[in-house]
Amino acid sequence: MKEENLKKVVELRHRLHAHPELSYQEYWTKDTLMEFLKVYTNLTLYDKGKYFYAVYRSDNLNKRAAIAFRADIDGLPIEDQIEEPYRSKFPGIGHKCGHDGHAAALCGLALEIDRMKLDRDVYLIYQHAEETGQGAAEAKSCLLENEDIVEIYAYHNQTESETGEITISKGCSNCASKGMTIKMTGTPTHASLPEKGKNPVFAFARLVSKLPQIADAGRYKGIVLCTVVQLSVGEYAFGIAADAGVLRMTIRGEYEEELNRMQLEIMEIAREEAEKAGVTCQFTFEDEFPETRNGEKCAEKVLKAAKLLGYRTVEKKDGPYRGSEDFGHFLKIRPGALFFVGNGIDCPSFHTAAYDFNDEIIPYAVELFKKLIVMEGAIDEDE
Repeated sequence: MKEENLKKVVELRHRLHAHPELSYQEYWTKDTLMEFLKVYTNLTLYDKGKYFYAVYRSDNLNKRAAIAFRADIDGLPIEDQIEEPYRSKFPGIGHKCGHDGHAAALCGLALEIDRMKLDRDVYLIYQHAEETGQGAAEAKSCLLENEDIVEIYAYHNQTESETGEITISKGCSNCASKGMTIKMTGTPTHASLPEKGKNPVFAFARLVSKLPQIADAGRYKGIVLCTVVQLSVGEYAFGIAADAGVLRMTIRGEYEEELNRMQLEIMEIAREEAEKAGVTCQFTFEDEFPETRNGEKCAEKVLKAAKLLGYRTVEKKDGPYRGSEDFGHFLKIRPGALFFVGNGIDCPSFHTAAYDFNDEIIPYAVELFKKLIVMEGAIDEDE
């Protein structure tokens, strides 16, 4: 990667880090990225409202099918406590997952390919709202609108991994997950007359006690998890028996069909326990992520490209990461792969106040993207 281009994108990354925006609020971030590309490249920009994409158009008369790359751009509701000049200017909001680095690296790719003579079109997708699982579900319209795209790739920085080390799975990369809320509502009564009311506390207690059995790993072929994140019943009032409550869980699975089976079983037992207690039961879902399943040929292509560049590579064979990634929405439409670039062994964990993206890995991501573009043979899973 050219030194002048790296300097530009590192400065851009620091500006993005200092101005983090939450999902669906990425107005300044989107405008800043688009302005950067307008000033420094000749790529064609397509503003899609919540997200945008930029396209390098090849003038080769016999050009190959197009390739796409995606970066996410949203921050998190987490305080930024790094001691750097580019520390977040917004209290309680920070780029605590590295999306500032992902977006900057994609801009670095734009700078590098802008004046290259490539034999294919290249799409760069800057996607909103990854942290809620909704952004890719909307930004996937780029693939639906541009049928010339035959493969798509993205990367994520990886903590506790050597700087620049490339990790990828040839199967499921990240688990599917969703936030599940169960609300139960009964009838209030004086605490001295509990028999006069309908209290959901014992229904919740029985349901929660059954969750470990429902999520027993021996009942599934892949990873499944059911994590209780909140249980709240009644109010801080000793004279009133509890009459309403909420149970919130994150459920996840390596296979979406197994996740859905576990969800249905939880719902069935919740209804049974609610009926026994004489209370109503309602379900809502949010932060829904699909499984992110790499195409095997695309994963092999990433490994080959990384090895050609002399990068240290790791093929992940011990199952997917438990964390979720909405990139799976793209992979349901086109073959592709999500790979990981080591952010450093001593890097603090994602989603913590001390986390910061490592600028040193930007060239690794950019050069690997470039190698994927120029390697012969577009990936077509139907071949």
